Amino acid sequence: MWSVTFDCASPAVMARFWGPALGYVEPPPPDGFPTWEAWARHHEVPDDELDSGAYLADPDGVLPTLSFLRVPEGKVAKNRVHLDLRVSGGRSVPQPEREALIGAAVERLTAAGATVLAEHGGPDGLDHLVMADPEGNEFCVV
Repeated sequence: MWSVTFDCASPAVMARFWGPALGYVEPPPPDGFPTWEAWARHHEVPDDELDSGAYLADPDGVLPTLSFLRVPEGKVAKNRVHLDLRVSGGRSVPQPEREALIGAAVERLTAAGATVLAEHGGPDGLDHLVMADPEGNEFCVV
């Protein structure tokens, strides 16, 4: 198994955005602990390290996990790797339906804290949008 890891300033904020954006959930705490905070307290994790990481999992346990790790430096350049949220069904779907599906996803994501950076057209109309998550990491809605 492998994980996709985001370096970020606020792991909790990023997990709250990307969980619903991708349909991911916080994994349950280890057996014997009611919450992750209880687990951290049991293992004497210092208070200043409690928001040093957040983790999400595919609820079906099939796709890779997501890790969000607090780092001191901010984002300074365009991502070299990004996620594509494939919401439109592809080019076999009629263009008006594709655009409606992309528009609905963009509306949901902007309400959650994303911003639209650019719109890209294809031969018949809208192909995809480039967006940024709450910390400025680019992703596409296709």
